[in-house]
Amino acid sequence: MNLSYFIAKRLITSREYKSSVSAPIIKIAITAIAIGMIMMILSVATGIGLQQKIRQKVSAFNGHISISSYTDNQSDVSTVPISLQQKFYPKFKDIEGIHHVQGVASMHGIIRTETDVEGILFKGVGKDYDWKPIDEYIIEGRKPNLLNEVSQEILISQYLVQRLQLKVNDSFNTFFIKEEGNSMPKSRRFKIVGIYNSGFQEFDATYVFGDLRHIQRLNKWKSDEVGSFEVFINDFTKIQEKSQEVYDQTASTLNTQSITEKYYYIFEWLQLFDFNILVILIIMIIVAAINMVVALLVQILERTQMIGILKSQGANNWTIRKIFLYNAAYLIVRGILWGNAIGIGMIAIQHYFGVVKLNPESYYVNTAPVYFSLGYILALNLGTILICLLVLLIPSYIITKISPAKTIRFD
Repeated sequence: MNLSYFIAKRLITSREYKSSVSAPIIKIAITAIAIGMIMMILSVATGIGLQQKIRQKVSAFNGHISISSYTDNQSDVSTVPISLQQKFYPKFKDIEGIHHVQGVASMHGIIRTETDVEGILFKGVGKDYDWKPIDEYIIEGRKPNLLNEVSQEILISQYLVQRLQLKVNDSFNTFFIKEEGNSMPKSRRFKIVGIYNSGFQEFDATYVFGDLRHIQRLNKWKSDEVGSFEVFINDFTKIQEKSQEVYDQTASTLNTQSITEKYYYIFEWLQLFDFNILVILIIMIIVAAINMVVALLVQILERTQMIGILKSQGANNWTIRKIFLYNAAYLIVRGILWGNAIGIGMIAIQHYFGVVKLNPESYYVNTAPVYFSLGYILALNLGTILICLLVLLIPSYIITKISPAKTIRFD
């Protein structure tokens, strides 16, 4: 029986069998699995990549959690000062998973040149400001030097300098108006030392980074007062949990708000990607499974006489089913290997060359970001193999209905 088993297995994978009627169907099945794997890899890589990139950009400009007075909670402009003398500053010791806290303040202003006028949000930052999230977006020049006296240097977006027809080392006047008063606008002259481009037009069209001490002086605050605190956490998936913990650990006069709450419309849109990815995975696996079912049925029908001979020699149904399932697994793995090679290759090309461009007004990024993890690649591979083999158990059941007496014929 063992000899018959190996002979049958050899017959199924022989050259004559591959050139049989089922050969084109087998090729189609392998191609379908390869295409399905490519689509699954790309959908997960681009979906997660876009989510992570947008989260990274939003947090670079706002932190993960902001701490401000209740008056300023719904506004980007700082009107009520907060003392730096807080138990959570400069380090949040009572909560794990927080790696940085920084004090900032913001104020609306108007940049005026000889030919153009633009409204901005001047974000004042201090010596404690973590520039790492912004560094990757600086395309020309450098970040402002805030270590010594009050600095006139600013970091401005490429979007604004193009509209204002400015460049690095140019100077301009900015007029600031207090939100609650009728006082005359106050002017400050700034020098451009750096230009950034995040591709997030909502921020690029607004944010200008400069010295926090300008806002302190304009608002007549003390040197140890800021408009709000920005908190950065280690694990974004715990942002709601950490936001609540931060709220519990701050004074009753302060409120907290996570970026998922402040920019809820962006993060609700991002959540749709999870559903889209799931739909693509389901569709691709169904298509691959259907093609493999058809290929297996054709193999079985084409080899009914061989199945009858094996049964007449004492082979049981499960032994024969395993022969076909092993061969099906071989075909599935072939398709998956081709799919992995092409899919991972396309991810690498996009990562290093940014071939696929996106409209930043719609997607908040200039190029389609991709995410690669060996974990999700292995999960997709194992999941596809397992699901397809489980589905193939059903059509392989037809082998039990084949009768040796009816299938064995002698010429």
